[in-house]
Amino acid sequence: MIWDKEKIKSVLPQREPFLFIDEVIEIDGTKKVVAVKNIKNDEGFFAGHFPGRPVMPGVLIIEAMAQASIILYYVCKPEIAATNPGYYLGKVKSEFYMPVLPGNRLVLEINNVKIVDNAGIVDAVARVGDRIVAKANLVFGVKKG
Repeated sequence: MIWDKEKIKSVLPQREPFLFIDEVIEIDGTKKVVAVKNIKNDEGFFAGHFPGRPVMPGVLIIEAMAQASIILYYVCKPEIAATNPGYYLGKVKSEFYMPVLPGNRLVLEINNVKIVDNAGIVDAVARVGDRIVAKANLVFGVKKG
């Protein structure tokens, strides 16, 4: 583990129950970040999605990818990220291949396509084990705080 939950909370504006990054396990310069969300059996969203057959909602997988993207932005632009800017997801192109279930370890790989002061474009891959469960291209804006 490179970053623990406390380090993550020092960078991300989200908090429980809407914090979807538990640890950062790899940072490859400004090119890539790999983060993890451990899917607990008692996650609140499982109560309604779906009773008796719990599945992590795709929109929350995207949110986890977006949060990991903020970490990559922080690595690339620490001086701006330190001002606690607002982050806005502008465009998402995603594909889902398999469900994410209670007990899964969701590994999020975020690759830098282009990050500038006020925006970013990243490619994200979500895996459980060696299986890809989702892919996305995210475009986000950054408004200085």
